[in-house]
Amino acid sequence: MGALAIVAVCIVAYSLAAKRLEALNITGPIVFIVAGIVVNLPAFSLTSPGTATTGLRITSVLTLTLLLFDDASTVDLAALRRDAAFPLRLLLIGLPLTVALGTAVARGILPPAGVGIAALIAAILAPTDLSLGLAMFANDKVPDRVRRAINVESGLNDGIAAPLVAVFTALAIAEFDQSSYPLVEAVREIGIGTIAGALVGVTGAWLLVRSLKASWSSGASRQFATAALAVLAYVASTALHGNGFIAAFVGGLAFGAVAKRDAVESAEFAEEAGTLLSLAVWFMFGTSLLPALKAAGWTWQPIAYAALSLTVIRMVPVALALIGSKTHGSTKLFVGWFGPRGLASVVFLLQAIDALKAAGVDTTMLAATVAWTILGSVVLHGASAAGVAAWYS
Repeated sequence: MGALAIVAVCIVAYSLAAKRLEALNITGPIVFIVAGIVVNLPAFSLTSPGTATTGLRITSVLTLTLLLFDDASTVDLAALRRDAAFPLRLLLIGLPLTVALGTAVARGILPPAGVGIAALIAAILAPTDLSLGLAMFANDKVPDRVRRAINVESGLNDGIAAPLVAVFTALAIAEFDQSSYPLVEAVREIGIGTIAGALVGVTGAWLLVRSLKASWSSGASRQFATAALAVLAYVASTALHGNGFIAAFVGGLAFGAVAKRDAVESAEFAEEAGTLLSLAVWFMFGTSLLPALKAAGWTWQPIAYAALSLTVIRMVPVALALIGSKTHGSTKLFVGWFGPRGLASVVFLLQAIDALKAAGVDTTMLAATVAWTILGSVVLHGASAAGVAAWYS
């Protein structure tokens, strides 16, 4: 049975029992990772590892492109302006501190990790993914201010992390091959991605607003167009040798700034399509998980880093970022825990592996460390979301 057929069967089965599974704190990512692991066991071997890897790369790029554009375009700027300090502290202070602390820890316990690889691991694991802890948002007793801050952080930090991943990937390559100049290339890619994304976002939003006022388009057609704009931003940037994810993120910001209130409705299809595709990404992540962990020899260092990444490396920067904000200690602990590592980390890992392998850099420890962290986050954050939210409220 092909991977696509298996994913389709899993989606149908999960959809039929989704509400019951959620009541048991079993999230979609958990289900699809387990399914991916099972079908790739020697007793079954229902998928081809090569096919799964290829499919994972294509699907993951499309998924993150759609979600980056959607998250950026639908940020509630009015609500954010009313209470910008909280999420901005998390993004502008907490995120850099997380990367810095993660780099230091990786340098200390992962053998052998140069500054480039250590910083790359930290940057890949810096973005958060609230889809792994949606039960937290289902609890109305969690204050709106806290939920909004976590939501804004999750929606924007993957876009902010994208250029960091590009720069640190280049740094890791430069440490391995000092005759090359990948940092210059990384800066150029970031610049091209920013310009291409802004042009696509502004132009696309202006055209959609004009078509809406002229009654030439329907709600459904504008949603399709918005999803296509996300893909167009990515493709236009990569065609010019720029960073496609930065283009998608900047394109979403530009689209939302021009389209304003119409952006939320127009981006609905992109969000739903991205969410559906993310299930396939989690399935194929599961099929690749055991081979990646086995290649690293099941050593303790990646597991130790994963445990620290989900706790100290996230919680300490959050606490430091909120100093002077008059935020209660329980809120700092709650926000510090709700930093799930998910889809963005998977995609950034794949992109980094492709670039590093092309330069001849060993990626075994990188892959195992990130994989252990994501797996731990999917299980722990998914299982604890409802309980921790109830405790906090």
